[in-house]
Amino acid sequence: MRTFDGEALKARLKEQALSEGFDLAGVTTPDPLPHFDIYQSWLQAGHHGEMDYLASERAIARRGDPRRIMPQCRSIVVLASSYLTAGATQSGPHVAAYALGDDYHDVFLERITRLATWIEAETGLAIKHRIYSDTGPLLERELAQRAGLGWIGKNTCFIHPRMGSYILLAEMMLDLDLPPDEPFQHDRCGTCRRCIDACPTGCILPNGTLDARRCISYLTIELKGAIPRELRASVGDWVFGCDICQQVCPWNVHFSSPTEDAAFQPRPFLEPPDLQAFLALQPKKMATLLRRSPLKRAKRHGLVRNAAVVAGNKVEKRYVPALVRIMRDDENAIARGHAAWALGRIGGQDAEQAMLTNELMKMAYKVAWKLHREGYKAFYFHPFKPEPRFKTAAFYFMPAMYLAGIGQMGLNCSIITPEYGPRIWVTAIITDRGLPAGQPV
Repeated sequence: MRTFDGEALKARLKEQALSEGFDLAGVTTPDPLPHFDIYQSWLQAGHHGEMDYLASERAIARRGDPRRIMPQCRSIVVLASSYLTAGATQSGPHVAAYALGDDYHDVFLERITRLATWIEAETGLAIKHRIYSDTGPLLERELAQRAGLGWIGKNTCFIHPRMGSYILLAEMMLDLDLPPDEPFQHDRCGTCRRCIDACPTGCILPNGTLDARRCISYLTIELKGAIPRELRASVGDWVFGCDICQQVCPWNVHFSSPTEDAAFQPRPFLEPPDLQAFLALQPKKMATLLRRSPLKRAKRHGLVRNAAVVAGNKVEKRYVPALVRIMRDDENAIARGHAAWALGRIGGQDAEQAMLTNELMKMAYKVAWKLHREGYKAFYFHPFKPEPRFKTAAFYFMPAMYLAGIGQMGLNCSIITPEYGPRIWVTAIITDRGLPAGQPV
């Protein structure tokens, strides 16, 4: 078997990592993690929200001891890259800086695979290895601290003393003995609490963890259902993710600088992000725009949901037409509901008209569905967008309202009611046979 100097090999490995595009590299052991109890307490408190994959018995055991993942592992190489670009400081609406360019999972997989091939060529050994980049059950920030790369800040971000916290991590588990680096021993956050004070939702907790259920990144990326109403205003203008706690961090303000890595440069349609484009996002267009983009994780309905919340927070009438279209026509109920919320926030005649019509259609649908269950063929009629088969019925719509006794027909063919005058919204339900006069539905 070929022999080699471990320290010399580690030095050459770090140089090769830099040539592959990484900014930092360190080595640590696969020993159990000393602060694993904090992670367990975080899970027990339910602060992981709906990320149930974190809380399975198998996932918990593997995060506590890396050798549960790869019993042959003898060293872990921790790699880091800065992702901050000049485009990350764009005006709203905002997308988290890490998501402006290519998906780092894809980028790192390619780079680490080449690095693993280099190690085998350098040692002349067939080395077993496992590769991760936020893709497996590793507590990677603690591993990075143990590999001497930096410390975990109060906002739970990993911080390097010369690069700040706009850092992405990756790991390579090896069945190869490499001398470990000295752990980073100091917490340099000190008494600073700027990230805690700046967080709009108060999700950063005193023990150095966060309540993901209140974190804007979780709400706009990991949460698949409705964003809680009480937190929507706090989302502000973040369409995907959030960087507020990093933007105020002194280590970023004073030390971080934009990377020239081509993989993380902003895509054209995100310079800056166009809220109208997100509101109009369709599946086919999304597949083209978001190829190899981290934004895919939120899926289309999540991005439209987020864009609707941002539009509601901006309270600008120019977004009303797009929100009305989503509320009336979008196939996803979550997106429709958030568009309705946004219209209620924006207000104005157009928004109020759309809201009233939407509520009317909901009631008509319930009535039509009740009749259907009783054996009728029933269709509800949309006064502003009749289906082609009801075009003829639309011609008789107002006379039908008159004959039903709702009110009198005015000279302009509108219905005038004794109680409300002409300011009413009406719809109709068409059935395949008559209902008894006065029968309540």
